[in-house]
Amino acid sequence: MANYKAPMRDMKFVLFELLQADQKMATLPGLEEATADVFEQYLEAAAQFCESELAPLNRAADEEGCTYDAASHSVKTPAGFKEAYQQFCELGFTSIDCDPDYGGQGMPKTLSFPMMEMMNSANVAWAMYPGLSHGAYSAIHAHGTDEQKAQYLPKLVDGSWTGTMCLTEPHCGTDLGLLKTKAEPNADGSYSITGTKIFISAGEHDMSDNIIHLVLARLPDSPKDIKGISLFIVPKFMPNADGSVGERNSVYCGAIEHKMGIKANATAVINLDGAKGYLIGEVNKGMSCMFTMMNAARLGCGMQGLAIGEASFQNALTYAKERLQMRALGGAQAPEKAADPIIVHPDVRRMLLTGKAYTEAGRAFSTWLAMLLDVEERATNEEERKDAADLVALLTPIAKAFMTDNGYIAANMGMQVYGGHGFIREWGMEQYVRDCRISQIYEGTNGIQALDLLGRKILLDQGQKLRKFTKLVHKFCEAEAGNAELAEFIAPVAKLNKELGDITMAIGMQAMQNQQEVGAASVDYLRLLGHLVYGYFWARMVKLALAQQNGNEADFYKAKISTARFYFARLFPEVEALKLQLKAGAQSMLALDAEHFGFY
Repeated sequence: MANYKAPMRDMKFVLFELLQADQKMATLPGLEEATADVFEQYLEAAAQFCESELAPLNRAADEEGCTYDAASHSVKTPAGFKEAYQQFCELGFTSIDCDPDYGGQGMPKTLSFPMMEMMNSANVAWAMYPGLSHGAYSAIHAHGTDEQKAQYLPKLVDGSWTGTMCLTEPHCGTDLGLLKTKAEPNADGSYSITGTKIFISAGEHDMSDNIIHLVLARLPDSPKDIKGISLFIVPKFMPNADGSVGERNSVYCGAIEHKMGIKANATAVINLDGAKGYLIGEVNKGMSCMFTMMNAARLGCGMQGLAIGEASFQNALTYAKERLQMRALGGAQAPEKAADPIIVHPDVRRMLLTGKAYTEAGRAFSTWLAMLLDVEERATNEEERKDAADLVALLTPIAKAFMTDNGYIAANMGMQVYGGHGFIREWGMEQYVRDCRISQIYEGTNGIQALDLLGRKILLDQGQKLRKFTKLVHKFCEAEAGNAELAEFIAPVAKLNKELGDITMAIGMQAMQNQQEVGAASVDYLRLLGHLVYGYFWARMVKLALAQQNGNEADFYKAKISTARFYFARLFPEVEALKLQLKAGAQSMLALDAEHFGFY
């Protein structure tokens, strides 16, 4: 059975040494109390909850799954889920970074992201229930009326109600312009919503008193494309004036999906049959409202990749130290034993170091993104807020796609370390692979993220957002140019950073002749930029580690340096292949006629 231990030392390194998050929080209005001591108290409480309550449920919940009752349209979650959620609410974890005006604690996202990582490492299917609720909270908080906020937010904040986002329909996923769910206006200002939504995570369950669905639908006279979509609040139970649960609304779970992974999360078919809903935001502006949820969900997906990669790495490391197989090629490393532990073998080390390198870079990157979200929301300087917002917009596709691709690589390699035992369910490693796989698909497939990055975030504004990031990298590399100890880490980052402008311009010029070039380049381009991001953070981490490698925690810092060397020697060189692939353009992808793909 797999186990989990929160990586507290590395989280503290990222928060307090690399990013100096506690010092940054002190400069942001409303976060003056978010000191290092407060951070540590929250993180330790979250670690205890995740290690002792969530992780032990993970495998059994995967085996049991959710149970659907067709007669009552209800879903029963696996044993222990409801009780764990009640404890989660009692600990106040539902309200960490929520608005104090609605019962929240007003803590920074820079704190909630590491806590999110712990929950997803311990039990990703369980973590999705409060995760979706927080997304609904964010959308209503950003776009709801004062009355809607007063009615729904306190219940979402205290966890007694949960939320969902209802976008996908059987005939439309990414292309929401094809959406058919309709909204008919009622005389009382509400709307009757009719349609079917699929793949709705946490769409029905027994963990909360009410479920607040945020539903995309189209009014009768609205445009028949993506510009004609509106967003509606559709409660499972209609709220009474006093905040209690009232009559049942006409929104029901028609089935739950049988899935490859995240089996303990109820992925529901939601049928709306004239369900009463309330417009949130403006008519025909539903997509901009929903993107508040979707962007948060995309960052959440990235955290799932990071978290599962961490969990798989941890268990593979433990196994590699204990499993005895063969002797090291250079001679016995444990002559007193029947064979050497497999961690002596180079290929096992390659797999472990790949998981370690991707995970630690992803942790630094995602925590920095969380800090940018806090700056965007709270900084008093308008330019600082704008720069933070642009960086978050640019890098959200990287967080979603690069982190989940790498998480899946780490999960697969963790399973591979176990050999045949990794393929057997009782060890828990194959579950990490299955659970992680969806993170590359939902909330916009990673291919869609790549198109968003290259087409919308970079080419559309002629690289203005991109230059804000590459300028950060350039300034760091320039400042450390004379640091001989850091040269082996700085040089590859500086080289790629310098080349990126020409690569981007070349793609843009090709795209002016043929828009298909954007689609052909986008996935490789995202991975190229992802390596620049990770390389930048590894170089920054090494700078700190070099200064501490002879101190009281020398082993921790020396491990950082060694892991960075592996990353730059074995993983970062992927950029050379990516550059060749980008240079090849679209021709080789488009030359084959569709009817010639197979001959049978």
